[in-house]
Parts: sequence; structure tokens; C-alpha cells
Amino acid sequence: MTGLAYSVYVAPSKPAVSDDVPPGEDRRMWSPTASTLIHGERDAVLVDPLMTVDESRRLADWAAAQGKNVTTVFVTHAHGDHFFGAPALLDRFPRARLVAAADVAAHAGAQWDSAWFDGFWQPRFPDQISDRHLVPEPLPDGRIELEGEELRAVELGHTDTDGTSALHVPSIGLVVAGDAVYGDVHLYLGEAKGNGAQEWLRALDVLEGLQPTAVVSGHKRDGDPDSPDDIGRTRRYIEDFSAAAEKSHDHADLYETMVRLYPDRVNRGVLWNSAKIALP
Repeated sequence: MTGLAYSVYVAPSKPAVSDDVPPGEDRRMWSPTASTLIHGERDAVLVDPLMTVDESRRLADWAAAQGKNVTTVFVTHAHGDHFFGAPALLDRFPRARLVAAADVAAHAGAQWDSAWFDGFWQPRFPDQISDRHLVPEPLPDGRIELEGEELRAVELGHTDTDGTSALHVPSIGLVVAGDAVYGDVHLYLGEAKGNGAQEWLRALDVLEGLQPTAVVSGHKRDGDPDSPDDIGRTRRYIEDFSAAAEKSHDHADLYETMVRLYPDRVNRGVLWNSAKIALP
């Protein structure tokens, strides 16, 4: 029997409507976002169906071009940029299920509520998001079967939001980490106040304990290796941000400190948001 394999599609950075532009930047951008196709000889599971209508249609085209039948669309966490695009995938693969770990499914509906959708997503991406407001159904046992192999949802608690998960494929040593792990992109730490940073660090310990040989980060540069080292790099960024926040006078000082530490990471806009929330 042919074993499982995986492929990664990275939706490029896209403009976001906002007047709050960080120092030295010309406009606000959204981070590049990864979607992963785990596939066997015939069938496939797609992880994180992206956000806008256009990018999710391109993702559906890409998935169909792989020649596999998508049976399941899995959502790693309840941020709209990772699941608002589900309608395009389900249009292309109408028999597929839209699923998530139980805690993720419980949080997902809030992204369509007025506070989040009307207050955050729609103003930044006007007329770009489907009007079909889908939410994933909970996986009753956290497991997906794909051509005789088991894929396991690993509930992580808080990472860059509450109630997150990763998808573990033990047979090939793969962890699709969602936003628990970032590639060479600035982290969103806007929901990490209180114990959030420490909870995120504990989630990284869980992922390291799986001893993966490949880790797909939720936000990454296209073409970058899916390295398990991204777990450690994510940990160091969180620790550096926390240490800098303790020493900084205000959010501008915190922002500049992190830019000096990480001058080449993608999307300083998300760092600006994190700094302003940490130190108003």
C-alpha cells in the first residue's frame, strides 16, 4: 500500500484595509498563510481552507489539480483567516466534511458574530469573504482515517488564540501546527495577555514531545522548509517579546526592539498590533 505524503500551498500576503500603519511601512498587509494537503493514493485531507473567496478558490483549484479526492477539511483553530474560505473547498469537493477538534469547533462560531466579523474581518477585507457562514463540526474522537492511516487532532489550548489544535500524522512524522508555530513571520501575540504566553510555551512543549520530522507553520514564507526547528524559533520569539515588553516604555519602544531582534521577519504590521495590545 502506498503511504501518505503531504503538499503545502501558501497563500501570499495580501493588503488589509487599515489606517493604523506601523512606523516605516507604507500599508498594512496580512501574513502569508499555509494550507496543507495530506494525501494517499486516492484520497486526501486538507488542513485550513484560508479566508477570502479568491484565495480559497485558487486553493481549491490547486487541490483538485493534485488528482486526489478531498474527503475532509480540517480547521486547526478558530481564526477566520484559516476557515472562512471553506465554502470554495466544499463546492469543489461536495462530499467532504468540515471538521475540527472539539474546542476549536466550540470557538469558531464567534468569528461570525458582530464583534469579530463586523468589527474586524469585514472592514479589513470588504466584499472579499463568502456570505456562507460555515463552522466546522467537532470530531467526536479527534481522529481522521485516511486510507488506513490515522490522523490525530492534538488539542493545545491557548496559542495565538484560545482553544487551538494541531493535526499529527504519526506514520510520516508530520505535524500541521496551525498558528501554534510560525515560520519566518512575526507572531500575533494580541491575545497573549495574562498567562497567554506561558500557555503557548506549554503548547510548544506538547508539539516537541511528538518528535515530528516535519512541521508546517500556519504563517510562513512560501518555499521555506517545514522544519521542526520552527517550534524552537517560535518559543524564542515569545520569550524575547515577553522580555522586551517588561523593559519597554511603551508600544513603540517594544515594536522597535523586536524589529531590531527580528529585522527580516515578514509582516511588521502584526508585530505593531501585538505591541499596542501589550503596552497601550
